[in-house]
Amino acid sequence: MRTSATAAVFGMVALFALVLAPTAGAQPSTPWFDNRVGAAVQVVSVRGDGGTGATVEAWQRGLDGWDRVIAPIAAFVGSDGIAPQAVDGVPATPAGVFALPSVFGTGPAPGGFLPYRQVGPNDWWDGDVQSPTYNTHQVCAPGTCPFDENESERLAIPEYRYAVVMGVNAARTPGGGGAFFMHVSDGEPTDGCVSMTEGALVGIIRWLLPGAVVAIE
Repeated sequence: MRTSATAAVFGMVALFALVLAPTAGAQPSTPWFDNRVGAAVQVVSVRGDGGTGATVEAWQRGLDGWDRVIAPIAAFVGSDGIAPQAVDGVPATPAGVFALPSVFGTGPAPGGFLPYRQVGPNDWWDGDVQSPTYNTHQVCAPGTCPFDENESERLAIPEYRYAVVMGVNAARTPGGGGAFFMHVSDGEPTDGCVSMTEGALVGIIRWLLPGAVVAIE
């Protein structure tokens, strides 16, 4: 049960996050995702341009409606654009609303309120559809992993200096896609993730609170 002291802390955190947002152009509005995100109070909005580009914004729900607290950011999506759903082997970013439960990266902790895990050469995202740990973060030395390493993703790469896990295929249905993140851009379309500059991503990471979601269309 949340105590009054805890509620006060969360209130201060939310206020602090709004004050420190990279560009605070608070504009009460009714964004496109309004009736799709349930009770979420923080939303990262990703809208594709019909190709491999997208615009990312951050919105926070207040007493008077939604305020845009991080102004539009240019981003990349999958090389096949945005698709209705995730499918293994298809380099498209899935449309929908997904949880943002945690952050990882090769860099030092960036700050913020989501759990952060620093990764190294033994960190993987299991992409083996036959594995009981499919679509989860695993740790094992190369050549010793109990899953197919060729079907899985090494996490110690430059694009994952910082990455926010997107809860795509949370049920871990084989073939339903995995390893979807918001991560640092290399200047090219992705295999299905959402990428942007490191500065923009770190700004979002420092703003996010538990319960935030990403909405993609």
